[in-house]
Amino acid sequence: MHIHILGICGTFMGGVAALAREAGHKVTGCDAGVYPPMSDQLRALGIELIEGYSPDQMALKPDMYVIGNVVSRVRLPDGTPKYPLMEAILDAGAPYISGPQWLAENVLQGRHVLAVAGTHGKTTTTSMLTWILEAAGLQPGFLVGGVPLDFGVSARLGAAERPGTGDKRPLFVIEADEYDTAFFDKRSKFVHYRPRTAVLNNLEFDHADIFDDLAAIERQFHHLVRTVPASGRIVANGVEESLSRVLHQGCWSEVVRFGAAVDDFRAEGDPSAFDVLCKDQRVARVEWALSGIHNQMNALAAIAAAQHVGVVPAVAGQALSRFQNVKRRMELRGTVQDIAVYDDFAHHPTAIRTTLDGLRKQVGAGKRILAVFEPRSNTMKLGAMKAQLPWSLESADLAFCHTAGLDWDAAQALASMGARAQTASNVEDLVSQVVRAARSGDVVVCMSNGGFGGIHDKLLKALAQPH
Repeated sequence: MHIHILGICGTFMGGVAALAREAGHKVTGCDAGVYPPMSDQLRALGIELIEGYSPDQMALKPDMYVIGNVVSRVRLPDGTPKYPLMEAILDAGAPYISGPQWLAENVLQGRHVLAVAGTHGKTTTTSMLTWILEAAGLQPGFLVGGVPLDFGVSARLGAAERPGTGDKRPLFVIEADEYDTAFFDKRSKFVHYRPRTAVLNNLEFDHADIFDDLAAIERQFHHLVRTVPASGRIVANGVEESLSRVLHQGCWSEVVRFGAAVDDFRAEGDPSAFDVLCKDQRVARVEWALSGIHNQMNALAAIAAAQHVGVVPAVAGQALSRFQNVKRRMELRGTVQDIAVYDDFAHHPTAIRTTLDGLRKQVGAGKRILAVFEPRSNTMKLGAMKAQLPWSLESADLAFCHTAGLDWDAAQALASMGARAQTASNVEDLVSQVVRAARSGDVVVCMSNGGFGGIHDKLLKALAQPH
Protein backbone atom coordinates (compact mmCIF):
# COMPACT_ATOMS: atom_id res chain seq x y z
CA MET A 1 0.00 0.00 0.00
CA HIS A 2 1.16 3.53 -0.76
CA ILE A 3 0.11 6.05 1.89
CA HIS A 4 0.68 9.80 1.71
CA ILE A 5 0.69 11.47 5.14
CA LEU A 6 -0.42 15.08 5.60
CA GLY A 7 1.34 16.61 8.61
CA ILE A 8 4.05 13.95 8.61
CA CYS A 9 6.64 15.84 10.68
CA GLY A 10 4.60 15.90 13.87
CA THR A 11 5.79 13.49 16.54
CA PHE A 12 2.73 11.24 16.32
CA MET A 13 2.39 11.24 12.53
CA GLY A 14 6.14 10.78 12.13
CA GLY A 15 5.82 7.69 14.32
CA VAL A 16 2.94 6.42 12.18
CA ALA A 17 5.11 6.94 9.11
CA ALA A 18 7.98 4.97 10.64
CA LEU A 19 5.68 2.09 11.59
CA ALA A 20 4.10 2.01 8.13
CA ARG A 21 7.51 1.95 6.47
CA GLU A 22 8.72 -0.83 8.79
CA ALA A 23 5.59 -2.81 7.89
CA GLY A 24 6.57 -2.65 4.22
CA HIS A 25 4.29 0.12 2.95
CA LYS A 26 5.43 2.83 0.58
CA VAL A 27 5.27 6.09 2.53
CA THR A 28 5.43 9.68 1.34
CA GLY A 29 4.33 12.79 3.17
CA CYS A 30 4.14 16.55 3.42
CA ASP A 31 4.22 19.24 6.06
CA ALA A 32 4.52 22.99 6.34
CA GLY A 33 7.80 22.66 8.22
CA VAL A 34 10.05 19.91 6.87
CA TYR A 35 13.16 20.29 9.03
CA PRO A 36 15.44 18.27 11.33
CA PRO A 37 15.40 16.21 13.41
CA MET A 38 12.17 14.57 12.20
CA SER A 39 12.94 15.19 8.53
CA ASP A 40 16.32 13.49 8.90
CA GLN A 41 14.78 10.50 10.69
CA LEU A 42 12.09 10.03 8.04
CA ARG A 43 14.41 10.46 5.05
CA ALA A 44 16.78 7.92 6.60
CA LEU A 45 13.86 5.45 6.40
CA GLY A 46 13.47 6.12 2.67
CA ILE A 47 10.40 8.36 3.05
CA GLU A 48 10.03 11.15 0.49
CA LEU A 49 9.06 14.47 2.10
CA ILE A 50 7.41 17.41 0.37
CA GLU A 51 7.34 20.95 1.74
CA GLY A 52 3.84 22.45 1.87
CA TYR A 53 0.34 21.29 0.95
CA SER A 54 0.19 21.89 -2.78
CA PRO A 55 -2.64 20.12 -4.63
CA ASP A 56 0.02 19.02 -7.15
CA GLN A 57 0.65 16.14 -4.73
CA MET A 58 -2.54 14.50 -6.04
CA ALA A 59 -0.33 13.28 -8.90
CA LEU A 60 1.27 10.81 -6.47
CA LYS A 61 -2.00 8.84 -6.54
CA PRO A 62 -1.50 6.99 -3.24
CA ASP A 63 -3.84 4.23 -2.15
CA MET A 64 -4.72 6.25 0.96
CA TYR A 65 -4.21 9.76 2.32
CA VAL A 66 -3.54 9.73 6.07
CA ILE A 67 -4.56 13.02 7.65
CA GLY A 68 -2.85 14.51 10.71
CA ASN A 69 -4.86 16.66 13.10
CA VAL A 70 -2.78 19.71 12.20
CA VAL A 71 -4.80 19.82 8.95
CA SER A 72 -8.01 21.85 8.97
CA ARG A 73 -10.34 23.61 6.54
CA VAL A 74 -9.36 27.08 7.72
CA ARG A 75 -8.96 29.82 5.12
CA LEU A 76 -6.30 32.51 4.98
CA PRO A 77 -7.20 36.23 5.08
CA ASP A 78 -7.21 36.35 1.27
CA GLY A 79 -9.83 33.57 1.20
CA THR A 80 -7.58 30.79 -0.08
CA PRO A 81 -7.48 27.49 1.83
CA LYS A 82 -4.53 26.98 4.19
CA TYR A 83 -4.42 23.31 3.17
CA PRO A 84 -5.25 23.22 -0.56
CA LEU A 85 -4.22 19.57 -0.83
CA MET A 86 -6.98 18.62 1.60
CA GLU A 87 -9.50 20.53 -0.50
CA ALA A 88 -8.30 18.66 -3.59
CA ILE A 89 -8.66 15.32 -1.81
CA LEU A 90 -12.22 16.16 -0.84
CA ASP A 91 -13.09 17.45 -4.32
CA ALA A 92 -11.71 14.29 -5.96
CA GLY A 93 -13.46 11.94 -3.55
CA ALA A 94 -10.08 10.34 -2.89
CA PRO A 95 -9.78 7.90 0.04
CA TYR A 96 -8.57 9.43 3.32
CA ILE A 97 -8.35 8.36 6.95
CA SER A 98 -7.06 9.79 10.22
CA GLY A 99 -3.70 8.78 11.64
CA PRO A 100 -5.14 7.07 14.75
CA GLN A 101 -7.68 5.10 12.70
CA TRP A 102 -5.04 3.97 10.18
CA LEU A 103 -2.84 2.90 13.07
CA ALA A 104 -5.68 0.99 14.72
CA GLU A 105 -6.64 -0.90 11.57
CA ASN A 106 -3.16 -1.62 10.21
CA VAL A 107 -0.89 -1.96 13.26
CA LEU A 108 -2.83 -2.42 16.51
CA GLN A 109 -5.35 -5.00 15.29
CA GLY A 110 -4.66 -8.40 16.88
CA ARG A 111 -2.17 -7.02 19.42
CA HIS A 112 -2.41 -6.60 23.17
CA VAL A 113 -2.40 -2.81 23.35
CA LEU A 114 -1.16 -1.08 26.50
CA ALA A 115 -2.31 2.55 26.32
CA VAL A 116 -1.02 5.29 28.63
CA ALA A 117 -3.38 8.24 29.07
CA GLY A 118 -3.22 11.30 31.31
CA THR A 119 -2.77 15.05 31.28
CA HIS A 120 0.86 14.75 32.37
CA GLY A 121 3.60 12.15 32.13
CA LYS A 122 2.27 10.19 29.16
CA THR A 123 5.54 10.13 27.24
CA THR A 124 7.67 9.28 30.27
CA THR A 125 5.32 6.58 31.57
CA THR A 126 4.93 5.05 28.10
CA SER A 127 8.71 4.93 27.81
CA MET A 128 9.05 3.37 31.28
CA LEU A 129 6.48 0.69 30.48
CA THR A 130 8.08 -0.08 27.12
CA TRP A 131 11.51 -0.40 28.72
CA ILE A 132 10.18 -2.74 31.42
CA LEU A 133 8.68 -5.04 28.77
CA GLU A 134 11.85 -4.88 26.70
CA ALA A 135 14.02 -5.72 29.71
CA ALA A 136 11.72 -8.68 30.42
CA GLY A 137 12.38 -10.02 26.91
CA LEU A 138 8.88 -9.35 25.53
CA GLN A 139 10.04 -7.25 22.53
CA PRO A 140 7.10 -4.82 22.50
CA GLY A 141 6.17 -2.50 19.68
CA PHE A 142 5.62 1.10 20.67
CA LEU A 143 4.70 4.61 19.62
CA VAL A 144 5.85 7.35 21.97
CA GLY A 145 5.44 11.11 21.68
CA GLY A 146 9.16 11.61 22.24
CA VAL A 147 12.44 9.74 21.93
CA PRO A 148 13.17 7.27 24.77
CA LEU A 149 16.92 7.29 25.34
CA ASP A 150 16.88 3.52 25.87
CA PHE A 151 15.67 2.99 22.28
CA GLY A 152 16.77 6.04 20.30
CA VAL A 153 13.59 6.01 18.18
CA SER A 154 10.00 7.03 18.86
CA ALA A 155 8.31 4.03 17.24
CA ARG A 156 8.84 0.40 16.19
CA LEU A 157 6.63 -2.59 15.35
CA GLY A 158 8.20 -5.05 17.81
CA ALA A 159 7.98 -8.84 17.70
CA ALA A 160 5.33 -10.49 15.55
CA GLU A 161 4.27 -12.63 18.52
CA ARG A 162 4.90 -12.47 22.23
CA PRO A 163 7.98 -14.57 23.05
CA GLY A 164 7.98 -17.11 25.84
CA THR A 165 4.31 -16.98 26.82
CA GLY A 166 1.12 -18.87 26.09
CA ASP A 167 -0.54 -15.67 24.87
CA LYS A 168 0.79 -15.16 21.35
CA ARG A 169 -0.67 -11.68 20.86
CA PRO A 170 2.29 -9.31 20.44
CA LEU A 171 2.48 -6.33 22.77
CA PHE A 172 2.19 -2.73 21.68
CA VAL A 173 2.61 0.23 24.03
CA ILE A 174 1.15 3.54 22.90
CA GLU A 175 0.97 7.04 24.29
CA ALA A 176 -2.78 7.68 24.36
CA ASP A 177 -3.58 11.32 23.73
CA GLU A 178 -6.95 12.86 24.58
CA TYR A 179 -6.56 15.53 21.88
CA ASP A 180 -8.95 15.24 18.94
CA THR A 181 -8.29 12.82 16.09
CA ALA A 182 -8.75 14.97 12.96
CA PHE A 183 -10.84 17.83 11.63
CA PHE A 184 -13.45 15.25 10.53
CA ASP A 185 -13.30 13.13 13.71
CA LYS A 186 -13.50 15.10 16.95
CA ARG A 187 -13.19 12.08 19.25
CA SER A 188 -10.02 11.77 21.31
CA LYS A 189 -7.23 9.85 19.58
CA PHE A 190 -7.19 7.17 22.27
CA VAL A 191 -10.72 6.01 21.50
CA HIS A 192 -9.29 4.27 18.41
CA TYR A 193 -6.72 2.18 20.25
CA ARG A 194 -8.94 -0.44 21.98
CA PRO A 195 -6.44 -1.25 24.78
CA ARG A 196 -6.50 -4.35 26.97
CA THR A 197 -4.36 -2.51 29.51
CA ALA A 198 -5.18 1.17 30.05
CA VAL A 199 -3.23 3.51 32.32
CA LEU A 200 -5.12 6.56 33.60
CA ASN A 201 -2.18 8.46 35.03
CA ASN A 202 -3.87 11.74 36.03
CA LEU A 203 -6.50 14.10 34.71
CA GLU A 204 -7.00 17.84 34.91
CA PHE A 205 -8.18 20.58 32.60
CA ASP A 206 -6.13 21.14 29.44
CA HIS A 207 -6.66 21.73 25.71
CA ALA A 208 -8.90 24.76 26.20
CA ASP A 209 -9.07 25.11 22.41
CA ILE A 210 -11.22 21.97 22.07
CA PHE A 211 -12.65 21.21 25.54
CA ASP A 212 -15.04 23.55 27.35
CA ASP A 213 -14.32 22.22 30.82
CA LEU A 214 -12.92 19.30 32.81
CA ALA A 215 -16.20 17.39 32.58
CA ALA A 216 -15.85 17.28 28.78
CA ILE A 217 -12.42 15.65 29.10
CA GLU A 218 -13.74 13.22 31.72
CA ARG A 219 -16.36 12.07 29.20
CA GLN A 220 -13.64 11.31 26.67
CA PHE A 221 -11.70 9.34 29.28
CA HIS A 222 -14.83 7.35 30.01
CA HIS A 223 -15.14 6.57 26.31
CA LEU A 224 -11.68 5.00 26.63
CA VAL A 225 -12.78 3.03 29.71
CA ARG A 226 -15.75 1.69 27.73
CA THR A 227 -13.41 0.06 25.20
CA VAL A 228 -11.39 -2.01 27.72
CA PRO A 229 -12.59 -5.66 27.79
CA ALA A 230 -13.66 -7.45 30.96
CA SER A 231 -10.40 -9.41 30.87
CA GLY A 232 -8.46 -6.15 30.66
CA ARG A 233 -6.97 -3.98 33.37
CA ILE A 234 -7.37 -0.29 34.14
CA VAL A 235 -4.44 1.14 36.08
CA ALA A 236 -5.74 4.30 37.72
CA ASN A 237 -4.23 7.03 39.85
CA GLY A 238 -6.00 6.42 43.15
CA VAL A 239 -5.70 9.98 44.46
CA GLU A 240 -7.26 11.87 41.54
CA GLU A 241 -10.90 12.83 42.12
CA SER A 242 -11.38 13.42 38.39
CA LEU A 243 -10.47 9.80 37.63
CA SER A 244 -12.76 8.57 40.41
CA ARG A 245 -15.57 10.43 38.67
CA VAL A 246 -14.61 8.82 35.35
CA LEU A 247 -14.73 5.30 36.79
CA HIS A 248 -17.94 6.07 38.67
CA GLN A 249 -19.63 6.56 35.29
CA GLY A 250 -19.21 2.83 34.72
CA CYS A 251 -16.39 0.30 34.60
CA TRP A 252 -16.37 -3.27 33.27
CA SER A 253 -12.74 -4.26 33.86
CA GLU A 254 -10.35 -4.97 36.70
CA VAL A 255 -9.17 -1.72 38.32
CA VAL A 256 -5.75 -1.53 39.95
CA ARG A 257 -4.95 1.73 41.71
CA PHE A 258 -1.65 3.37 42.51
CA GLY A 259 -0.59 6.27 44.69
CA ALA A 260 -0.35 7.21 48.34
CA ALA A 261 -2.69 5.46 50.79
CA VAL A 262 -4.09 2.93 48.29
CA ASP A 263 -4.23 -0.83 48.76
CA ASP A 264 -2.73 -1.78 45.41
CA PHE A 265 0.53 -0.08 44.39
CA ARG A 266 2.21 2.60 46.49
CA ALA A 267 5.75 3.80 47.14
CA GLU A 268 7.70 4.08 50.34
CA GLY A 269 10.84 6.20 50.36
CA ASP A 270 12.42 9.08 48.49
CA PRO A 271 11.50 9.39 44.76
CA SER A 272 15.09 8.62 43.81
CA ALA A 273 15.23 5.39 45.87
CA PHE A 274 12.03 3.71 47.00
CA ASP A 275 10.29 0.43 47.72
CA VAL A 276 7.13 -0.55 45.86
CA LEU A 277 4.39 -2.01 48.03
CA CYS A 278 1.41 -4.03 46.82
CA LYS A 279 -1.19 -5.00 49.43
CA ASP A 280 1.38 -3.83 52.01
CA GLN A 281 3.94 -6.36 50.75
CA ARG A 282 7.28 -5.10 49.41
CA VAL A 283 7.39 -6.33 45.83
CA ALA A 284 10.03 -4.15 44.13
CA ARG A 285 12.83 -1.66 44.66
CA VAL A 286 13.67 1.27 42.37
CA GLU A 287 16.91 3.24 42.60
CA TRP A 288 17.49 5.63 39.73
CA ALA A 289 18.72 9.07 38.67
CA LEU A 290 15.22 10.51 38.23
CA SER A 291 13.70 12.84 40.80
CA GLY A 292 10.24 14.07 41.75
CA ILE A 293 7.05 12.55 43.10
CA HIS A 294 5.63 12.65 39.57
CA ASN A 295 8.25 10.20 38.31
CA GLN A 296 7.65 7.97 41.32
CA MET A 297 3.94 7.91 40.40
CA ASN A 298 4.81 7.24 36.75
CA ALA A 299 6.90 4.27 37.89
CA LEU A 300 4.06 2.81 39.97
CA ALA A 301 1.71 3.06 36.97
CA ALA A 302 4.23 1.37 34.65
CA ILE A 303 4.91 -1.45 37.14
CA ALA A 304 1.18 -2.12 37.63
CA ALA A 305 0.58 -2.15 33.85
CA ALA A 306 3.53 -4.47 33.19
CA GLN A 307 2.24 -6.89 35.83
CA HIS A 308 -0.91 -7.35 33.74
CA VAL A 309 1.14 -8.93 30.94
CA GLY A 310 3.16 -11.16 33.24
CA VAL A 311 6.13 -9.06 34.35
CA VAL A 312 6.55 -9.42 38.11
CA PRO A 313 7.11 -6.13 39.96
CA ALA A 314 10.60 -7.10 41.13
CA VAL A 315 11.76 -7.46 37.52
CA ALA A 316 10.04 -4.20 36.60
CA GLY A 317 11.79 -2.39 39.45
CA GLN A 318 15.16 -3.69 38.33
CA ALA A 319 14.45 -2.50 34.79
CA LEU A 320 13.47 0.98 35.96
CA SER A 321 16.71 1.24 37.92
CA ARG A 322 18.42 1.21 34.49
CA PHE A 323 15.88 3.51 32.79
CA GLN A 324 17.50 6.44 30.95
CA ASN A 325 14.42 8.68 30.63
CA VAL A 326 13.28 10.54 27.50
CA LYS A 327 14.87 13.33 25.51
CA ARG A 328 13.70 16.75 26.71
CA ARG A 329 12.75 15.49 30.17
CA MET A 330 15.18 17.39 32.42
CA GLU A 331 17.84 16.79 29.78
CA LEU A 332 21.13 18.49 30.58
CA ARG A 333 22.13 20.42 27.46
CA GLY A 334 25.41 21.74 28.82
CA THR A 335 27.28 23.48 31.62
CA VAL A 336 29.15 26.77 31.14
CA GLN A 337 30.85 28.82 33.86
CA ASP A 338 29.38 26.36 36.37
CA ILE A 339 25.88 27.25 35.12
CA ALA A 340 23.87 24.18 34.11
CA VAL A 341 21.28 24.51 31.30
CA TYR A 342 18.47 21.93 31.17
CA ASP A 343 15.72 21.32 28.62
CA ASP A 344 12.28 20.13 29.70
CA PHE A 345 8.96 19.59 27.91
CA ALA A 346 6.80 21.07 30.70
CA HIS A 347 4.19 23.55 29.42
CA HIS A 348 1.04 23.11 31.56
CA PRO A 349 1.21 25.00 34.92
CA THR A 350 0.97 21.78 36.91
CA ALA A 351 3.80 20.24 34.88
CA ILE A 352 5.92 23.37 35.30
CA ARG A 353 5.42 23.29 39.08
CA THR A 354 6.10 19.55 39.25
CA THR A 355 9.32 19.94 37.24
CA LEU A 356 10.56 22.83 39.37
CA ASP A 357 9.58 21.19 42.66
CA GLY A 358 11.48 18.05 41.66
CA LEU A 359 14.50 20.10 40.61
CA ARG A 360 14.43 22.04 43.88
CA LYS A 361 14.46 18.83 45.87
CA GLN A 362 17.34 17.58 43.75
CA VAL A 363 19.59 20.67 43.95
CA GLY A 364 18.61 21.80 47.45
CA ALA A 365 18.19 25.32 48.80
CA GLY A 366 21.80 26.32 48.11
CA LYS A 367 21.42 26.72 44.33
CA ARG A 368 19.32 29.23 42.45
CA ILE A 369 16.85 27.96 39.85
CA LEU A 370 16.20 30.17 36.82
CA ALA A 371 12.99 29.09 35.04
CA VAL A 372 12.80 30.07 31.36
CA PHE A 373 9.50 29.18 29.69
CA GLU A 374 7.18 29.90 26.81
CA PRO A 375 3.38 29.49 27.03
CA ARG A 376 3.23 27.77 23.64
CA SER A 377 0.42 25.21 23.89
CA ASN A 378 -3.00 26.22 22.58
CA THR A 379 -4.34 26.24 26.13
CA MET A 380 -1.61 28.58 27.36
CA LYS A 381 -1.86 30.83 24.30
CA LEU A 382 -5.55 31.32 25.05
CA GLY A 383 -4.64 32.49 28.56
CA ALA A 384 -6.94 29.95 30.19
CA MET A 385 -4.34 29.18 32.87
CA LYS A 386 -2.39 32.43 33.16
CA ALA A 387 -3.58 32.93 36.75
CA GLN A 388 -1.79 29.71 37.75
CA LEU A 389 1.63 30.80 36.49
CA PRO A 390 2.90 32.45 39.73
CA TRP A 391 1.87 29.30 41.62
CA SER A 392 3.64 27.07 39.09
CA LEU A 393 6.88 29.06 39.45
CA GLU A 394 7.08 29.18 43.25
CA SER A 395 10.15 26.93 43.41
CA ALA A 396 12.10 29.14 41.00
CA ASP A 397 14.28 32.02 42.20
CA LEU A 398 13.83 33.87 38.92
CA ALA A 399 11.43 33.41 36.00
CA PHE A 400 11.75 34.51 32.37
CA CYS A 401 8.72 34.31 30.06
CA HIS A 402 8.72 34.38 26.26
CA THR A 403 5.61 36.35 25.25
CA ALA A 404 5.56 35.99 21.46
CA GLY A 405 2.15 34.98 20.10
CA LEU A 406 0.21 35.72 23.28
CA ASP A 407 -3.03 37.69 23.27
CA TRP A 408 -2.78 38.35 27.01
CA ASP A 409 -0.37 40.34 29.16
CA ALA A 410 2.20 37.95 30.64
CA ALA A 411 3.84 40.72 32.69
CA GLN A 412 0.52 41.45 34.35
CA ALA A 413 -0.10 37.73 34.99
CA LEU A 414 3.31 37.48 36.69
CA ALA A 415 3.08 40.83 38.51
CA SER A 416 2.66 39.18 41.91
CA MET A 417 6.21 37.79 41.53
CA GLY A 418 7.63 41.30 41.43
CA ALA A 419 11.28 41.56 40.38
CA ARG A 420 11.56 37.75 40.30
CA ALA A 421 9.83 37.66 36.89
CA GLN A 422 10.81 39.18 33.56
CA THR A 423 9.25 38.93 30.09
CA ALA A 424 10.54 39.33 26.54
CA SER A 425 8.85 39.17 23.17
CA ASN A 426 11.77 37.48 21.38
CA VAL A 427 14.28 34.77 22.23
CA GLU A 428 17.33 37.02 21.83
CA ASP A 429 16.10 39.47 24.48
CA LEU A 430 15.15 36.57 26.73
CA VAL A 431 18.66 35.14 26.43
CA SER A 432 20.14 38.54 27.32
CA GLN A 433 17.95 38.76 30.42
CA VAL A 434 19.00 35.31 31.60
CA VAL A 435 22.69 35.93 30.92
CA ARG A 436 22.63 39.22 32.87
CA ALA A 437 20.98 37.51 35.84
CA ALA A 438 22.88 34.21 35.87
CA ARG A 439 25.82 33.55 38.14
CA SER A 440 28.08 30.63 38.92
CA GLY A 441 26.28 27.68 40.49
CA ASP A 442 22.87 28.51 38.99
CA VAL A 443 20.60 25.94 37.34
CA VAL A 444 18.71 27.16 34.27
CA VAL A 445 15.76 25.09 33.06
CA CYS A 446 14.08 25.94 29.73
CA MET A 447 10.50 24.68 29.48
CA SER A 448 8.47 24.44 26.28
CA ASN A 449 6.59 21.89 24.18
CA GLY A 450 8.26 23.30 21.07
CA GLY A 451 11.75 24.13 19.84
CA PHE A 452 11.81 27.43 21.78
CA GLY A 453 13.82 29.11 19.02
CA GLY A 454 16.93 27.09 19.81
CA ILE A 455 17.26 28.93 23.11
CA HIS A 456 19.35 26.21 24.75
CA ASP A 457 22.29 26.53 22.36
CA LYS A 458 21.94 30.33 22.31
CA LEU A 459 22.10 30.44 26.08
CA LEU A 460 25.14 28.17 26.29
CA LYS A 461 26.93 30.26 23.64
CA ALA A 462 26.08 33.56 25.34
CA LEU A 463 27.02 32.28 28.79
CA ALA A 464 30.43 31.28 27.44
CA GLN A 465 31.18 34.90 26.52
CA PRO A 466 32.72 37.25 29.11
CA HIS A 467 29.96 39.19 30.83
